[in-house]
Amino acid sequence: MNSETTTFIHTVRKFNRFYTNILGLLDSHLLHSDFSLSEARVLYEIENTEKCTAKKLIDKLHIDAGYMSRIIKRFEKQELTYRLQSEEDGRLYYLHLTEHGKEALAALDALSNDQIRTLMSTLSEQDKTALAKSMTSIEKVLSSHNGKVHNVHIRHDLKPGDAGTLISLHGSIYAKECGYNHIFEGYVCQTFYEFFTRYNPDKDRIWLAELNGEIIGAIAVISQATQKAQIRWFILHPDYRGIGLGKTLLEGALQYCKDKGYNQVFLETTEDQEAAIRMYQKAGFTKISEHRNHAWGVDHVEQVYELNLTS
Repeated sequence: MNSETTTFIHTVRKFNRFYTNILGLLDSHLLHSDFSLSEARVLYEIENTEKCTAKKLIDKLHIDAGYMSRIIKRFEKQELTYRLQSEEDGRLYYLHLTEHGKEALAALDALSNDQIRTLMSTLSEQDKTALAKSMTSIEKVLSSHNGKVHNVHIRHDLKPGDAGTLISLHGSIYAKECGYNHIFEGYVCQTFYEFFTRYNPDKDRIWLAELNGEIIGAIAVISQATQKAQIRWFILHPDYRGIGLGKTLLEGALQYCKDKGYNQVFLETTEDQEAAIRMYQKAGFTKISEHRNHAWGVDHVEQVYELNLTS
């Protein structure tokens, strides 16, 4: 084992010892309650996991099957949880919290909130923001698994502030990576204005990828004719590229086009978007035209790609 690896392991273990000590996780009971950390997590997951089974809990929490069985039996004895047999598969039993169990979980949530509030009470707002961002970064790195990021939520509704966030995301990313100026950001503003003035929920759709309430990616389908649609605003925050999220967004947009009966889909991009272009080509898009543009502060080549959905 080389010295760099040894230093990394030492740093991680040191942080683990520090953080568990800060939160008091070495105590036999969490937050001076009647529950261990594992039991509290099981309560939380039962309430927040759709069609929750013991196997799902074992897989998600990496808890020994025997230990999980003992936890569930204890919960049932204390009337915290109950089981319901699946109507589709009689071998499956779904776990649910009783009203008593929900009250116990709510009490744990309140204790945890109070603990964090106390821990952070002496920090400045700047330090709180820095700490939260650091924790988000740790979660993002460690939750990357099999090409996916856990806890990414994709929604289709537009909320106040979404357009501004996407315009800012386009402006900052393209300025940093491509050298585009404020004229490009104005162009993006114009495209959103056009979208809002003609938006039709029966023909148009937007996908917004969120992590911890922050928009990290997007794509949209906009109707351009009876059987033709355009893909727009396909963007990913640099920290979340290469994990399969872009592929998920693009596949969702193309499936939507098929479901709506569009025969043709096109998109506009620039020659410097090499990774995105490879994704388009892999999906079956072909380049049909290109031209030079000098409007955004740098010379670049705009390209149009098209996909025939009927072939």
